[in-house]
Amino acid sequence: MRIDILTLFPDMFTGVFAHSIIHRAVERGLLELHIHNIRDYSTDRHHRVDDYPFGGGAGMVMMIEPIAACIEQLKGERHYDAVLFMTPDGKTFNQQKANRLSLHKNMMVLCGHYKGVDERVRELFIDEEISIGDYVLSGGEIAAMIIVDAVARIIPGVLNDETSALTDSFQDGLLSPPVYTRPADYQGHKVPDILLSGHAKKIEEWKTEQQLARTQARRPDLLA
Repeated sequence: MRIDILTLFPDMFTGVFAHSIIHRAVERGLLELHIHNIRDYSTDRHHRVDDYPFGGGAGMVMMIEPIAACIEQLKGERHYDAVLFMTPDGKTFNQQKANRLSLHKNMMVLCGHYKGVDERVRELFIDEEISIGDYVLSGGEIAAMIIVDAVARIIPGVLNDETSALTDSFQDGLLSPPVYTRPADYQGHKVPDILLSGHAKKIEEWKTEQQLARTQARRPDLLA
């Protein structure tokens, strides 16, 4: 999979993408990440990419021309299965959407900033608008990192044990059950006996019961 990210702040991605699962995916050749500075596509001598909104109002708006130039150049080089825009008024991101996006071969992600982007960018170039929650960030960069991380871990071969992703919370519509490791007894707080029994069927039944109980207690909306 190839993901191209369009941003005004490319350095924000350096540390995040250089570690852990994303770094492993890139090293294994399973994921290509390309960060594009939108300012490089501005024809203004000062590389200006924003301007005051027509009709007045607070804040600045990202201009259409540099964004369009970047998108059109990339589209001229390859086909993209989706062009995403990170925005608070998009559809809320979830595990099912991550699963679907992981099937793409090439994907582009536009990070907004300031008061947003010129509406014509959304009308002409964006296939899907995504939000990570009902709150506002300073820009779409952090949201884009979340999308990349959630999608990358699902790509076959990225995780050492591919079944790990299949048992994550939300994959089956439920929260994950509690997990334990050594020591079996920590200051009198013991691991449930069933997990030490070696009885695979009963362990799976216990995990399912715990999933349902935890989901009912913490996220009953998922059961609905």
